[in-house]
Order: sequence, then structure tokens, then C-alpha cells
Amino acid sequence: MHYLCKMKDKAMRKVLILILAVLLPVLPAPAQDFDRWFTGETLRIDYVFCGDTQKQAIYLQGLLKTGEWAGRRGRLGETLLRGNGQIRLSDAASGKRLYVNSFSTLFQEWVSYPEAKQVSRAFENCFQVPFPKKPVDIEIVLTDVHGKVSASLKHRVDPSDILIRQVSDNGAPKKALMVGGKSSEAIDIVILSEGYTDKEERKFFRDAKRAQQAIFSHEPFASHADAFNLKAVFVASASSGPSIPHDGQWHSTMADSHFDTFYSDRYLTSSSQQKIFDALGTVPFEHIILLVNTPVYGGGGIYNSLTIMGSDHPTFAPVLVHEFGHAFGGLGDEYAYDDMEESMYPADTEPWEPNLTTRVDFGSKWKDMIPAGTPVPTPLDPIETTSDVRRIWSTLSPEQKARLNSNVGLYEGGGYQSKGVWRPVQECRMRINECEEFCPVCARAIIRMIEYYTK
Repeated sequence: MHYLCKMKDKAMRKVLILILAVLLPVLPAPAQDFDRWFTGETLRIDYVFCGDTQKQAIYLQGLLKTGEWAGRRGRLGETLLRGNGQIRLSDAASGKRLYVNSFSTLFQEWVSYPEAKQVSRAFENCFQVPFPKKPVDIEIVLTDVHGKVSASLKHRVDPSDILIRQVSDNGAPKKALMVGGKSSEAIDIVILSEGYTDKEERKFFRDAKRAQQAIFSHEPFASHADAFNLKAVFVASASSGPSIPHDGQWHSTMADSHFDTFYSDRYLTSSSQQKIFDALGTVPFEHIILLVNTPVYGGGGIYNSLTIMGSDHPTFAPVLVHEFGHAFGGLGDEYAYDDMEESMYPADTEPWEPNLTTRVDFGSKWKDMIPAGTPVPTPLDPIETTSDVRRIWSTLSPEQKARLNSNVGLYEGGGYQSKGVWRPVQECRMRINECEEFCPVCARAIIRMIEYYTK
């Protein structure tokens, strides 16, 4: 603006001022703008995402007003990670960008499966945004594996609309497991029961405590525990345990969770997002862990959508931490297969996940963390080429484990592909369950996410 004041050409100055007047309203809203634009309550928006491999669409299903807004109040117009989609709020009068958040969905994962070539399906998706004081335009956008828009919807919401349904407290039993601060200042995680009957309430709260201990016994969560609030919410199911279709078991549970998602035996998910959000009522939250009452291995984590985990398998703790790494940190899977029918990480597109790269834009990832003199790409340690590290991990010395988990480089194989995708270290919590810790790159990504919410 100082340059504009010194310009002698009044006509040119007028043109530039008009250009700035158009551009400035869409710049991110600063932290102090929250109280100007939002009430401090939550607007829940229910959508239906539908389509197939060739075409996807988004439909608005409902608007609800819930409880206290638990999300961030600063950096409102910023996204730390691109995700596979974004929801954006703009002031209807001026076009000023007020809030944005990124996410991924089960629907977008389904689109990558062969079934999506044969049939169109619809998936529920629920989102929370701060409740506006004035009418806003809301745009929700889905993107494909190339980062290109595959579906979008823009609609206006008037906060005075009499058909925005007011949600009431449903009286579900709740326990605070960790208190790091006010909901407006801390990161709010809720653990919700699934497949627990009335008689299993005590078991659920014990299992929820185990979930807390699993996550917050690991760095960098352990040293940042005071940034989190963790609450357990119990809602009874009519049946105990999730459905297991390949065994012919269909149970009546709160969230309709089941194995055999996308016909994969071990993939435990729930696509009933509206039931999950309804069960939470007015509880303030930013992240949901759906804890499923089962001894069978299974679970999943979808960025800014849901962590779902079976409660009683021996690998409960390490798998929960891995899946929460997906859902909270936006981390990608670092393991690889020999071949994939269709790549989720095409060679011409840089992954948005902070721990994977196709080298299209490696400078934006962990290039700055590689020690000088390290070959890029980086050759594997001899132990990786001669042994199945997963099987022998428990026999390795602390020094060997540290070498495999801490030596940052550019190692080929990750994102389900043995070629064309690179990971930061040889072994990490995002690669094998046996590895106890996140690598330095994943740890930095999680810390950045914590700071994104709280600073």
C-alpha cells in the first residue's frame, strides 16, 4: 500500500486499488476475526457423496446446529495439508474467505476399487464448521489422485433459516480421560463406543482408557499431551460386536460397523456417519475414534474423518497409533506391494501426505531433513535386503532399530507401490506395526498439525 501512495499516475493507482479490493476479501481471515464472523457454536452439514469411477456428485442433505465450536479459532483460512477434498466458507456479501478445512473420505477410497467401475453408490458424509453470524456461501470440493476437482457443490446458508435443526444433549454417559484446556484452546478428541451393549459399559470405558494410553505413550503425542482433551462417550448397541459378513454375522449396532469393507476381510469401517454424529449430540469434538468391541483384527484411519479400531486384538495399541497417524496427522502408508492395478500416487503428481513423495515436489517434503552427503535416492541397509525385518524386529539391537527408524533419506517403496513412491526412513510406525516409533519426518508432521490447531 505504501507503493500505491507514492504513485504519480492516478489512473494506474485507481486500477491497482480496484484490483486489491477484489483480491483482499478472499485472503485468509486472521485469528481475531473469529468472534466477528462466528457465534462460537457449531454448524453440522450432512452431505451425500455419490457416483462411480467416471463421475461423482455431491448433494446437500441437512443442516444442524449443535454445541460449542471445538475447532481452531486461528489460521481460519489456511489448510496445512491439501487432503482429498476441502470445505470452504465465504461471507455471502463480500466473498471474504472465512474458514477452510481439508479432509479425505471413504467414498473417495471406494472410487479407486474395481466395484466403482461397475456400479454407482452413495455415501454419507458429515462436516462441522463454525456457526456463522451472517449468511455464508459454502463450497465443498472433492479431488482425484491428480489433485484435480472431481466433484463440487456450492450453496448458501442463512443462519436465521428456521429449518436448521437444533441438536440437544442426548444424555449419553461421558468421561473425561484427559483435560488439556478449554475446547476453544485444545484439540478435542472423542472416543465413541460401537458394538458395546448396556451390560458392557464398564468394559468400554476401560477400553477407552487403553486407547488413551496407547496414543499418548508415543512421541510426539506424549510430550504434547497438554494440547489435547480426550473424552469417552458411551452409546449402547443392541448387539455385541460388529457385523462380520464373511461369517454370515449381521449385528444391530449403533454405527452399523462391519468387516469386509470393499470385500476386504480385515477392513473394519462404518459408513453410517449420521448415526455417529447423532450419537455424539452436542459433545464438542474435532476428531472421532470409533472404538469397536471385537477381538478380531481390523480398523482404519481416514484423514479428518474417522479413526475406527477393534478393541481386543493383541495388536490393538500399535495399530490404533498407526491409524490415528492417518486420521489426525494425514500420514500415508509407507508399506509397498509388488504391483498395484491402479496407482493412488501417479508419477506426475506430488502426494499431499507429508511422508510420501513421487519427487515431483520433493523440496516441499523432508529434503531439508536429509543429512549432507546422504545418497539420494538412498540405498537400503544390508539388513533390509537380506531379512524380513518384520519377523526379526524384536531381535534387533536398539542401535539397529534406531538406524532403520531414524536415518532420514529417500527410500523407494511406499504408498502401496514398490516403485515410483519414496518414504523417509526404512522402518516406521507408518510402515510396520512392529516398529515402536514414528520416524523423524512423521513426528515433525504431527507436531506441525498440533501447532496448526493450537497456535
